[in-house]
Amino acid sequence: MTLLKSYYQLCKPNVVYMMLICAFVGMLMAEETVNSFSYLFIALSGIAFCAASAAAINQVIDRDADASMTRTDQRPLPQGELSVTHASLFALVMGIVGALILYLYVNTLTMILTLASLIGYAFIYTVYLKRATPQNIVIGGLAGAAPPLLGWASVSNSIDPYALLLVLIIFVWTPPHFWALAIYRKDEYAKESIPMLPVTHGVAFTKLQIILYTIILFIVSLLPYVVLMSGEIYLFSALILSTIFLYYSVNLYFSNDDEDAMRTFQFSIYYIFLIFLALLADHFIIIS
Repeated sequence: MTLLKSYYQLCKPNVVYMMLICAFVGMLMAEETVNSFSYLFIALSGIAFCAASAAAINQVIDRDADASMTRTDQRPLPQGELSVTHASLFALVMGIVGALILYLYVNTLTMILTLASLIGYAFIYTVYLKRATPQNIVIGGLAGAAPPLLGWASVSNSIDPYALLLVLIIFVWTPPHFWALAIYRKDEYAKESIPMLPVTHGVAFTKLQIILYTIILFIVSLLPYVVLMSGEIYLFSALILSTIFLYYSVNLYFSNDDEDAMRTFQFSIYYIFLIFLALLADHFIIIS
């Protein structure tokens, strides 16, 4: 049981669950009615296997840095619960299984997009971008923003502009989300010489960037209503959620308490979950 738990933790389950929620929203938004939940489950399974593979590769590559950071030192590799060889083989098998599921039972486009996301996160971000530039999370965030597109493509077998709009929301949301955490963990990143924005440009500059990105997110979050993708339910939800997020960001800017950074980070998770939930509610609820 302990071994199974270690492999489970190697998949970064909380991150994968959030990705699957966003992918599921993309699936449901791509059609007026749900024709086959079994098909959606198969598609989500393929995406989940590939996402778990990317998470495992990330932990294999970052195992030394993880061992020295409080946030990650309890992961299976730093704790010696799994060997690098076993973790690498696990990641390879998960990736192959996920790709085969998508190729055989979903469509080739979804498989290609999912593998591109895997490569973007597991290799381009983890190996290069993370240690190359303080804009790492901005550039690398595109891979993490892909799930709605993957879900949409699995149903429509196309790259729809509406799906790309959902990707844009997550893409703009990622920097203020992650930079809030980076402020809280800045000393650990500095210790490992990882050039996160608070380390290279200071906390004050990072807080300003969080505000600016949150303002951009506020505007972007309204686009589904502007382009007639969604209606009033989504509009009011986006206005309320984005206003609260902006409040957290402004409060963080004027605060000297790092706990406010963690509170901003935690709300950002609720934000992306609730705004996608609002998209679904607006899509399926008919106001008479």
